Order: sequence, then structure tokens, then C-alpha cells
Amino acid sequence: MNTVKTFFLMMVLSAMLLLLGGAVAGQAGIYVALVIALVMNFGAYWFSDRIALSMTKSHPITEEDDPELYGIVREQAQRARLPMPKVYEIDTESPNAFATGRSPKHAAVAVTTGIRRILNRDELGAVLAHEMAHVGNRDTLIMAVVATIAGAISMLAFLAQISALFGGFGGSSDDDDRGGNIIGLLILAIIMPIAAALVRAAVSRTREFQADATGAHTCGNPLALASALQKLESGSQARPMKVAEGASHLFIVNPLRGAALANLFSTHPPTAERVRRLTSMDVRPDF
Repeated sequence: MNTVKTFFLMMVLSAMLLLLGGAVAGQAGIYVALVIALVMNFGAYWFSDRIALSMTKSHPITEEDDPELYGIVREQAQRARLPMPKVYEIDTESPNAFATGRSPKHAAVAVTTGIRRILNRDELGAVLAHEMAHVGNRDTLIMAVVATIAGAISMLAFLAQISALFGGFGGSSDDDDRGGNIIGLLILAIIMPIAAALVRAAVSRTREFQADATGAHTCGNPLALASALQKLESGSQARPMKVAEGASHLFIVNPLRGAALANLFSTHPPTAERVRRLTSMDVRPDF
């Protein structure tokens, strides 16, 4: 069900992009929108992991640096039947973790130094199972594509606003049709980025629920993941991370303190609902 919902929302986002392109410049605008989306998605496919790791100031660590962490990551990767990802660390007391990479063969997981101080081994293993679920479910690529399309919509919306304003200056006052088109374009340019942000948030929340379920099955301990989420939620709110808002959706819990219109635009499901779903599961490890 989560997969179907994700596919539907991605189609909605793509349709919004084409609609906005058509509104800006007709059929030519649709082609321009397609080209912009293809170019941006090409960049997202090849460079999204580097961008994510750079934005979060993650640095690579070796097995010699942290054999315990490496052992837990390896264990969860084996349980998920996935290749061993690269391991990164973020120097911050804010407890959190994320995964990135265009495919399981090019994946990376990153944890903060703070997460090691508040989670026990089972809880950390469950968190890393969640992150490996993102890798296995291709969420790392899906969210990069979704973010790219949403970014393309915002770019076209800005161009539409400019077009509407200059069109208004160039049109005559008695040209009702032209005036109506300009007003419609301006309204569309304002509404579309908001709608795109809502769809992007909905996709992200759907993939988080799916990763929770997959990770719980993989590690066989949904209660450990539920406990970890509660600790991470409290810890990240007490010690919010200094990270760009555009990277906040990467993490297992929101790394930023509070949020405007919290539930509406949040890229993370409510922790209480995630915990409720996890505590109601009865699973055994899939290995």
C-alpha cells in the first residue's frame, strides 16, 4: 500500500510540473519542464549522496576507527541481504542517523556521535536496520527524485511569477482575456510550490513508515526501534542539529527544533504514531 501511495504521489508531482510548464509557455513549456526535470534528476542520481554528505558535514570512518559501529552496520546489512555500505560520522551531540546513495551498491549510512551516547546496542541496531531499509527500498533515490521535481516546480513557479508580472505590465487595461490569463498564471505560480511541498512531505512520511516496518522485520525487534525513536525525538529536540532545512528529511527523526505548520509540511510522521505502529507489530527477523 505504501509503495502504491508513493507511486501515485510521484505521478501527481510530475503532473504538476508539466501543468506549470504548460501554463508558463504552452506546449514549449511542457518540453522545457521535461528537459529541466531530466537534467536535474541526472544530477540527483549521480551526486545526491555527495551533496547530502557534504551538507551534513559527514566524514568517513573505517573499521579500525570504530569496530563496534562497523560490526552493527555489517550485521544489519547482512540481515537485509544488502552490500556493506560506506560508514560516516557526524560530529554533533544531536542524536540522529540517515542513509543516502543511488543504489544498494553505492550506499552510505551516517550516524551522529550523539546517537552513540543515548542508544544501547539493540536500539542502534534497529535504527541502522531502518536506514538499511531505506537503501533496500530505494528510498534514497526516490526522495532525491522527489526533491528534484519539487525544486523544478519551484524554479518554474518563480519564472511564472516573473512572466505574469511582466505580462501584466505589457498588456492593455481593456484586454480582459490577457488579464485573466496573467492572474491565473500568478495564482498557479503561488499555489504550485506549496502543493509540491505538501506532496513531497507526504511521500517522505510514507517512506518513513515503510522503512520502520521493513527495518523492524529485518532486525526482528520493533520494540527496540520504537524505544530508539522516542529517545531520538527527545534528544534531537533538546539538542537540535545545525543543518540546512533542505537536508532535514534525510534523517530518521527531524533534526530541527519545532516546525511551522508542523504536521502539514513535516517530512517525518509523528513519532507517537510510528511508535504505536511498531509496538503493535509481532515480527521475527527475516534471516
